[in-house]
Amino acid sequence: MDWIQWGIILAAVWFFGRTIMPSRGISSISGQEIEQLKADESHVFVDVRTPGEYKRQSKKPFQNIPLSEINQRSDELNRNDTIVLLCQSGMRSMKAARLLKRKGFTKLINVKGGINTLS
Repeated sequence: MDWIQWGIILAAVWFFGRTIMPSRGISSISGQEIEQLKADESHVFVDVRTPGEYKRQSKKPFQNIPLSEINQRSDELNRNDTIVLLCQSGMRSMKAARLLKRKGFTKLINVKGGINTLS
C-alpha cells in the first residue's frame, strides 16, 4: 500500500471512531438510568429530534430543542445545569452534546440507544 491508501484508511478509522465513541467530558447513560436522574432538579432534559418526531413520541420531562436549532437556542439552557440529551438512537444527541461542549457546557449526558431504550 502506498501512503495515499494509508492516509485514506487512517482518515476513515478516525472518522468512524469519532462518530461512535463518546467525547471527553460527555457521559453516556442507558435509558433505564433516566428515572434516577428525574428527581434531581439540576438536570435539564432535552430531546434533539425534529418537532415531528417529538410530537409522535415524546417522553416527560424532555423538552424539544431540535439538533438543527441547538446552536442558536443554547442560551435557553443554563451552563450550571446537567444537560441530558436524547434522540432516536443516540447519534444526534451526541452531536448536540459536542456542540454544547464547544459552547462551554461542562455537564453533559447522552442517552445511548436513544428514546427506544426508555421504559
